[in-house]
Amino acid sequence: MRLIVAITGASGVRLGKRFIDTLPKEIETFLILSEHAKTVFAKEDHITHFDNLDISAPIASGSFKCDAMAIIPTSMNTLAKIACGISDNLTTRAAAVQIKEQRKLLLAPREMPFSPIALENMLKLANLQVIIAPPVMGYYAQIENLEMMEDFLIGKWFDLLGIEHTLFQRWGEKR
Repeated sequence: MRLIVAITGASGVRLGKRFIDTLPKEIETFLILSEHAKTVFAKEDHITHFDNLDISAPIASGSFKCDAMAIIPTSMNTLAKIACGISDNLTTRAAAVQIKEQRKLLLAPREMPFSPIALENMLKLANLQVIIAPPVMGYYAQIENLEMMEDFLIGKWFDLLGIEHTLFQRWGEKR
């Protein structure tokens, strides 16, 4: 599987990094970091990094076969640009390609409460089959600490992207 991961904004970067760290090593990962995310993110050896301003990168083309893209966290600015078809950086261009090619695109908006504008943008994207999956806790998962909560969120995103995992106890199952 080939997966593009973008991390936008600075708040919530830890969650994006944990998502990447938890990915199975056999998944070919392509990482885009916003300028704000770069200041708080450490490089990983098994990931191909791209500059967010490099719109000539291979992942900006529909001919580059990629199974899915996840933007974790998704800033409201990035969400609005994608909803309006603005492709002014590599993250928004790669997202536009995912939509155009009818490939999976998962957005994890991180702000709350959501403004009416943000909700309209999310609905517009959901109607285009974009997966809107904000980091919302699941209380049934018997979460005891921050790491378990992050594992639950990442596991839910993995489920949506078709990535096998054992990050949390599923409803009605024993671990």
